[in-house]
Amino acid sequence: VETGIIKPGMVVTFAPPNITTEVKSVEMHHESLPEAVPGDNVGFNIKNVSVKEIRRGNVCGDSKNDPPKGAKNFLAQVIILNHPGEIKNGYAPVLDCHTAHIACKFVEIKEKCDRRSGKVLEESPKCIKNGDAGMVLMVPSKPMCVEAFSKYAPLGRFAVRDMRQTVAVGVIKEVEKSDPSQGKVTKAAQKATGKK
Repeated sequence: VETGIIKPGMVVTFAPPNITTEVKSVEMHHESLPEAVPGDNVGFNIKNVSVKEIRRGNVCGDSKNDPPKGAKNFLAQVIILNHPGEIKNGYAPVLDCHTAHIACKFVEIKEKCDRRSGKVLEESPKCIKNGDAGMVLMVPSKPMCVEAFSKYAPLGRFAVRDMRQTVAVGVIKEVEKSDPSQGKVTKAAQKATGKK
């Protein structure tokens, strides 16, 4: 649990697959809990969802209060730590963000900035390299759920992996969410929502 609480009877949404269902029970070390809070490492039981529909890297949240959604793109401040060459628009390394590992394209390096003060040093630079910080517009290669660091810190920081090492780290400033048109709402979720 990263933020808020999770408890039986809650209706939750998993992103990016956009599956909404009811939490049946929450447990820690095989004991039922009335609720779980941030820092708790718990398992929870949900209804009418197959194990194939949810995978590592999915994010689960309250369907009624800022439910999680996949990101269409996001703007991040990236600091290059350990890359042998220059990073240009079009670079597509793997991002490790919370438990997701997904290739993301550096679509546009918008600015090079001072890594400490954040002051803009150059607009639309051709490239960034070791020691540089840049504001980069990124697009995930497949659905991925991330958030602005200021809203949900654990979902807003990432490592950039390439050549079997961490080449950069980043903090997400803003996210454009994708519109989750298709998805699944289980009968349990419909019933639970109807009850209230």
